[in-house]
Amino acid sequence: MKGIKGKVALVTGGSSGIGRAASEIFGREGAKVVIASRNAAKAEEVVRGITDSGGEAVFMKTDVTVPDVRSLVSQIVKKYGRLDIAFNNAGIAGKLDATADCTEADWDISMNVNLRSVFLCMKYELKQMLMQGAGSIVNTASAAGLVALPGAVAYNVAKWGTVGLTKTAAIDYVKKNIRVNCVCPSFVKTPITDALAVDYPEMIKAMFPYQPIGRLGLPEEIGQAVVWLASEDASFVTGAAFSVDGGYVAM
Repeated sequence: MKGIKGKVALVTGGSSGIGRAASEIFGREGAKVVIASRNAAKAEEVVRGITDSGGEAVFMKTDVTVPDVRSLVSQIVKKYGRLDIAFNNAGIAGKLDATADCTEADWDISMNVNLRSVFLCMKYELKQMLMQGAGSIVNTASAAGLVALPGAVAYNVAKWGTVGLTKTAAIDYVKKNIRVNCVCPSFVKTPITDALAVDYPEMIKAMFPYQPIGRLGLPEEIGQAVVWLASEDASFVTGAAFSVDGGYVAM
């Protein structure tokens, strides 16, 4: 894809699922990939896969829920001199409950991991991109950030917040040569979805018919959309909540 080769691309939550797929695609497209994760073993495995295929990648251990992300951006700039692309993907499903049943603790966990972390990452990524005069950010939202997913109030609100954060930042920096978009997947074959199928089988069974394509998405399918949004092929796209959902939201 145009404008990816040679760029420095950060992927948070890059050790599995959609983050891993996007990291591998960025690597194939010639980016210098920085994989941020708390899981060193899995992240190093992704790094080895990219480098063994002729790409360039490094792992930086990070907790995106704390201001440690400022240090992450500083480390990237110290190593590469810049940060061109950021894919803020780290997140969890958390405990899924209807509104009256959601505890304050479960609410806070989802807000912290799924929304506050995106804000913190963007805050420091944007500061660096403003100094450079260019950049592209993609956030992971969800189809549940566009339509209600019954019985998942905290997750829903965090993802709606991610969509709103994306759109606001896009307009804040549209004149600064920085684009900000988000992807909104539905159910995708990842470790998170596998765990949901075990913990909430009835919910998954009830929601699956709303995926008109008739199957789970693949991490690579979401990863391709992420890399495209980050690329210069999407140079006229900013503030988009990009559905990659097998028709879920169209229902």
